[in-house]
Amino acid sequence: MRLTFFLIILFSTLAGDVHVFNRRANTESKINTIEIGKTLYISAKDLSLSLSSKIYENSERKKLVLYISGSKIKFSGYSSFIIIDEKTFQMARTVSVGDNDLFIPAADFFNILKSSIMPGVNFDPLREILEVNVIKYDITDIEIDVKSNGTIVRLETKKPFAENGISSFINKHGWYYLTISGGTIDTANINLGVTKGAVRQIESDQIGSTAQIAFKVGSRVLSHEWFQSLDPNEIIITLRTPIAQRDKYVEQAKARWRLDTVVLDAGHGGKDPGAIGKFGTKEKDVVLDITKRTGSLLEKSGIRVVYTRDEDVFIPLLDRTKIANDANGKLFVSIHANANKNRKIQGFETYLLRPGKSEDAIEVASRENSVIKLEELTDQYENLTGENLIMATMAQSTFMKESEDLASVIQIELDKKLDTPNRGVKQAGFYVLIGASMPNALVEVGFLSNPSEEKMLKQGRHKQKIAEAIFYAIKSFKSSKEKLLAKE
Repeated sequence: MRLTFFLIILFSTLAGDVHVFNRRANTESKINTIEIGKTLYISAKDLSLSLSSKIYENSERKKLVLYISGSKIKFSGYSSFIIIDEKTFQMARTVSVGDNDLFIPAADFFNILKSSIMPGVNFDPLREILEVNVIKYDITDIEIDVKSNGTIVRLETKKPFAENGISSFINKHGWYYLTISGGTIDTANINLGVTKGAVRQIESDQIGSTAQIAFKVGSRVLSHEWFQSLDPNEIIITLRTPIAQRDKYVEQAKARWRLDTVVLDAGHGGKDPGAIGKFGTKEKDVVLDITKRTGSLLEKSGIRVVYTRDEDVFIPLLDRTKIANDANGKLFVSIHANANKNRKIQGFETYLLRPGKSEDAIEVASRENSVIKLEELTDQYENLTGENLIMATMAQSTFMKESEDLASVIQIELDKKLDTPNRGVKQAGFYVLIGASMPNALVEVGFLSNPSEEKMLKQGRHKQKIAEAIFYAIKSFKSSKEKLLAKE
């Protein structure tokens, strides 16, 4: 919270001065005024004294700088333009030049001040009253961290905001904009943030009840995301850029890439049964069967298949992606069966590795991630939530678009083969996908908690349909990507 003072300014047209009552300092002062065409002008020098601000003057050039609320405000005589922290604003009237002083059109100036750096300013020209209130900002500070393949921006907030009230985009001029409906931003402090990495310039504005922060991006941004953390309250922005000093290598590697090795991951296993249906069907058994059926189809087509498990054994989550990376896998597909307290829910869905955006996605991820309780070294997962999950996925940003394409085509092929509901492509934070340096997706093939779907998932014919759908999806994905590579 930025503490400012409370002022009441009474304008005396007869005496030509303003009486200022500083409620914080318990002092009284005067500001000289003039009227030009019924417009009230205030002395810039007297205003500086009343606000206890520093002042810099160049009388020869008729220029003056005020330092108010941590911001630098530049005025020039006979000009309608003022500059606040290097951002230019235009008033309806020009600054007047007086006896060793500049006179500012009061209403114009205070309107700009209110919309930029001091939202607590309220000027009533009819009553000739100015109030500068104590403002409780709920967007208060900024911190920027640089990673090898991106920049992370943390905005400190005093409360959470409705996610549908937050939006972001990058324009063609290289400015990233974040708007927060219902936010009150400490523009003076935010604009003074230290720029690093991809962020070359920071500008923030208070536009009515909406806060807006803009970042001039100096590097090529591959993707951008925002995430709201609740402990502590923060809005975290990731600006993903090519890996430092490795961009050329990555492009060359991708140009040589051929999808010749697919890693199939059958969820759960061994002491971890996964979901268990009403009739005792275990997830680990269903998905192992589907995985091996899928692998058989791929091998017959000439694609090398690596299994994280091909029998009923327990494999720790992070070991699964290590197996994939060590095998030089080009694709990673993790196969699971779903469960829900509501036994009526059924259908199939495919997930991407990102923080969950819906309650359903978060619930599914929480269930699948609960396997870590069975692992001996669980401390490696302690910080893989929220912000840290975002940073963990940054290592996979090179293949994020490919992962989206893979998840989409899997969902399309399942929809062709199955009569159960298509629940779409979703995103959530699955530990089993973290660290897979290749396109990856997690498939939930059906709900064991639904009795009718459990019966289907026990049938070899139904499992073969699922396997064929995943097989055709991988073949389609392989074909489309290799066509693109052939053109490069």
